[in-house]
Amino acid sequence: MAESQAVAEVRRAVRTFLDRATPDSGRLAVAVSGGADSLALAAATAQLADRRDLILHGLVVDHRLQPGSADVAARAAKQLLGMGFPEVRVLEVDVSGPGGPEAAARTARYAALREALPAPDALVLLGHTRDDQAETVLLGLGRGSGARSIAGMRPLDPPWARPLLDVPRSVTAQACADLGLDPWQDPHNADPGFARVRLRREVLPLLEEVLQGGVAKALARTATQLREDAEALDAIAAPVLDRARRDGELDVAELDGEPPAVRRRVLRRWLLDAGAAELTDGHLRAADALIGEWRGQGGVWLPGGLEVSRARGRLSARQR
Repeated sequence: MAESQAVAEVRRAVRTFLDRATPDSGRLAVAVSGGADSLALAAATAQLADRRDLILHGLVVDHRLQPGSADVAARAAKQLLGMGFPEVRVLEVDVSGPGGPEAAARTARYAALREALPAPDALVLLGHTRDDQAETVLLGLGRGSGARSIAGMRPLDPPWARPLLDVPRSVTAQACADLGLDPWQDPHNADPGFARVRLRREVLPLLEEVLQGGVAKALARTATQLREDAEALDAIAAPVLDRARRDGELDVAELDGEPPAVRRRVLRRWLLDAGAAELTDGHLRAADALIGEWRGQGGVWLPGGLEVSRARGRLSARQR
């Protein structure tokens, strides 16, 4: 049977990605929710595995947020086994914590996937598509959370890998239909109580209509451009951080003359190394004010229980 256009497009995206980023161990995990995006990704990866000597691991996360979630996970696992995955695991997680149900589920999911890595250099392939990227860019833009957020998701951010960021969601759905796969329709994806769902079902279609198409593709292209710019600025900031480090602190004199965009990148890397978590643009600007807008003010509290303060020409970050 001839390969359909949709199936060929998904496989081409996965093949192109693997040409650039196959682990030395040859071990790849595919995270599968049972939806069309991850099933299409899994099918394409399975088709390419033998000729590339890849060892595949299927990982199905059961968030246990809905009745029958165990049955959904079992069905996804069965489909992976039918594709030829030699090892498939269902990972049950407890969803709790700050940030609302979406953020808590994402945190629990990524933690479980990371713990299930089959090798230190293994990659976990995720089924995010061009449409997911466009939604991420719009969310970041609307929240004013800075260029790093608007730059969207990286294709490769080990251990996470996203081969389908240039593939529309419509293509993954068609690929599943052409392959005879039976995707799960998550009811949360139709719940207008979630901001991302309203972006998907209301905002993006309206933008497509007003701007006469191509909006999702343009947003994804913008994310790529911003990500390239951010990576260039990160490279410029790295030697500045090296010069400014003083026994775990930062020498303000080494940073004072740098552009604010470079300073904030230095601060971000330094604070992450010190144990900060979930830093936003607002957090970084508050810390940067201790350099660029210094008036003898007190310290700045950051996620992770860190307090950043300035004394005797140096910045320090301490757990409180």
